[in-house]
Amino acid sequence: MASTVTSRRKQLGNELRHARMSAGYTQQRVAEILGCTQGKVNKIESGSVGVKLGDVRTMLDSYGVSGEEADTLLDLARAAAGQRGQWSGYRSVVPHWFRTFTDLEPAAAEIMTWHGERVPGPLQSEHYMLKQFTEFGATDVTALVRNRLDRKAVFDQQQPPYYRFILSEAALRRAPGGHAPAVMLDQVEHMLELDRRERVYVHVLPFDAKLASVPNDFTIMRFPDRTRDFVYIEHSAGGIYLDDVKDFQIFVDAWDRLRGAALERNETREFLTSLARRYRESFAS
Repeated sequence: MASTVTSRRKQLGNELRHARMSAGYTQQRVAEILGCTQGKVNKIESGSVGVKLGDVRTMLDSYGVSGEEADTLLDLARAAAGQRGQWSGYRSVVPHWFRTFTDLEPAAAEIMTWHGERVPGPLQSEHYMLKQFTEFGATDVTALVRNRLDRKAVFDQQQPPYYRFILSEAALRRAPGGHAPAVMLDQVEHMLELDRRERVYVHVLPFDAKLASVPNDFTIMRFPDRTRDFVYIEHSAGGIYLDDVKDFQIFVDAWDRLRGAALERNETREFLTSLARRYRESFAS
């Protein structure tokens, strides 16, 4: 399975948290040992910042971790600090708040995502991408499209994550920039192709679904190792990552409600096939 600098950093942080708690240390006590703030220790353990190898050694010595376990964590710390410049070039167009998401995407065991008004990046056809970025007035359209196409490599991994999508019917009827049947025909046909992959699941939530309301867009990521599962929520000013157990469960419950109301996989294929036919007829006329 793909391993990225961010996933290794988060894994290292989780391991250090586990070792600290086993040793009975507080974050404040560790901060005093390292000569930093408690907030810095929290960021190290959450994987949001890197950590110097010397500081890792000091932490492990303080926790009484030695031998093979210490060597493994030091190797992980070296790996977490080993990749540089991966956000240069065309990848630099990715907003900083989204970089953790794209780094961790290939390392996940399961990804469950809900979108109410737009087609999510990994499902987008190239025609849809071009239309969307152009309508936004983006200046680096080529770089944006190239980066988004790179994300599709997640589907071609030797052992890709189970990627489960729930999309509102609205996302399949609201084209970027308004009425564009040719764009949406290409998009729907692209989704039908992707849905043939073994670990890609697409479910449409129709307008007449029996739900009191729908939540804002969110994505749940689960990991095969001790990397902490989290929920990602994007908003107009950035994105946030929630890994608190109670918060995480709220979104799992929301996902379950959406999944229960959405069409089954075969029903979704029939829906998309019918929708493609209507777009084709609209485009032809």
